[in-house]
Amino acid sequence: MRDFGISRDVPVRKGATALLFVDVQNYSAPGGGEYAHLSHEEVATRCGYFFREMRERALPNMQRLQAAARAAGVEVMYTVIESLTRDGRDLSLDYKISGLFCPRGSHDAQVLTEIAPGEDEIVIPKTSSSVFISTNIHYVLGNLGVRHLIVAGVLTDQCIDSTVRDACDYGYLVTLPTDACATYSAERHQSAIANNHGYCRQVTTAALLSELATL
Repeated sequence: MRDFGISRDVPVRKGATALLFVDVQNYSAPGGGEYAHLSHEEVATRCGYFFREMRERALPNMQRLQAAARAAGVEVMYTVIESLTRDGRDLSLDYKISGLFCPRGSHDAQVLTEIAPGEDEIVIPKTSSSVFISTNIHYVLGNLGVRHLIVAGVLTDQCIDSTVRDACDYGYLVTLPTDACATYSAERHQSAIANNHGYCRQVTTAALLSELATL
């Protein structure tokens, strides 16, 4: 293997960094449309761990990152599952098969109030696991001069993993705060973290907050 003398393990840079929150929206929150077909018992069994992790760990860390990024002048962006139409005819085949549907402009498609977007922050609707597949985010990030991308949100082993891998292939230096994302079990979370280790720099929220404070 040839050593090119470069590394993913480099700090983010002022003027070249964006923080991207993935799918942190009403759809997958308690009472959201993702669980409309499940009984209360099924929701508790399937989602108890996820809701607890979001409430106690992931969301508070996302809030800290959001505040630190804003204070440091880092671009804060959001992507949400949301179709371009009200009937979902534009959804990807995978989303149609999986039943992942948030109509344009719906309550389900809105970012959670805990990390609500600022007035001039960018929210990009998507209809694929990776935001790089079904949107123009690569073009937008290029226009913003972004080279370093911080990715947080849900689900660790689905849309987060897909976004991290594609961002890496598009040439971004990706940072994943591993305690600012969540999925439906500890096993799934840890497996995803282990599997995408080679695509990104993995840090704790605390370490990333210290780094952002220096910008």
